[in-house]
Amino acid sequence: MRTVALGLLLLAAVIFVLTHGHGGVWGYVNAAAEAAMVGAVADWFAVTALFRHPMGVPIPHTAIIPERKDAIGASLEDFVAENFLTPDTVQERLAAAQIPARVGRWLAVRDNSVRVVRTAAPPLARGLESIDDREVLELLDRLVLPRLSREPIAPVAGHLLEGILRDRSHTSLVDLGVRELHDWVAANPETIVAILGSRAPWWSPKWLDDTVTSRIHLEILRFLADVRDDPEHQTRQALDHLLGQLAHDLQHDEATMAQAESLKEHLLKHPSVPGTVLALWASVRTTIVDGLRDEDSDLHARLSRALTDAGERLGTDEALRDSIERRLESIVGHVVTTYGRELTSVITTTIERWDGKEAASRIELHVGRDLQFIRINGTIVGGLVGLLIYTIAQLL
Repeated sequence: MRTVALGLLLLAAVIFVLTHGHGGVWGYVNAAAEAAMVGAVADWFAVTALFRHPMGVPIPHTAIIPERKDAIGASLEDFVAENFLTPDTVQERLAAAQIPARVGRWLAVRDNSVRVVRTAAPPLARGLESIDDREVLELLDRLVLPRLSREPIAPVAGHLLEGILRDRSHTSLVDLGVRELHDWVAANPETIVAILGSRAPWWSPKWLDDTVTSRIHLEILRFLADVRDDPEHQTRQALDHLLGQLAHDLQHDEATMAQAESLKEHLLKHPSVPGTVLALWASVRTTIVDGLRDEDSDLHARLSRALTDAGERLGTDEALRDSIERRLESIVGHVVTTYGRELTSVITTTIERWDGKEAASRIELHVGRDLQFIRINGTIVGGLVGLLIYTIAQLL
């Protein structure tokens, strides 16, 4: 672009020389060429003065960028902070982006959810493996266990149990327990009969003991089957009533609350608690890491299904999308308000580290092409204006 701009200047100079002293139509051409040279040189000076001293001569108010780069960087930082990195601007752009809806549509595609899990699993596994057991033990001893010891557990446990009962979240666990117990009793009749038979009096005949214990085993099976198959069974209702009373007492009964706190203190002060928790953590970590590393594991499948389900819900649940958008806007607004100046300060600090010539070179590489058009336009417009002025002079 510099070559093109310089070529136009040289072309105007050649035309000026060739038409110098000629009258008639060539006089008009000569005037246009002269004005084109003036425009070209003026705009060359203006463009060059931004980045360096023209012809190396230290003319005042030239080489503006190298000499005033720090002030330009500070002004640019203020401009970005005041006009772009503001809470209203960022929140408006965030709302227009519709991030929750777009993420939901993307995650709803099964292949995308699988790709997310497969991409995130290796670093997650490495991160879990990098956690040292000594750090976990120190965290337990210095922070977790002392904090649990200070916090009253009874109201929290009571409130949690109350919520579980209200949401009927415990029914699956009860179903599992009753079903497994029924299956075990059905599969181990000899064990049940032996236990019951050991309680029989010594003088009772064996045939009678066997008959009674077999009948008891059958009744136990029938009872467990009734509890398993009837969601409204009296035993289930009695268990719900018992748990509900426990939830109430944990929150309001002083004796129950005191017993819960005493049990908590006894457990937390037991010397085997840190080691037990650490062993449990190690076991859970190993299981999770193995699942993350195996792309065909149940953990991968479950995580992928969970992401797909979350994506589908984001696509259909407008209230959820609106809630997430509000939270995102609130978080981004807080970050911009609190740390906006620190974010934009990277402009000033980066430019301050640049050498003056380096700064001028970087900026010229980015905008220099457009600036050369100024020289080209100056040559053309200058020639046209010169032609117009010469024409008016001739008419006068």
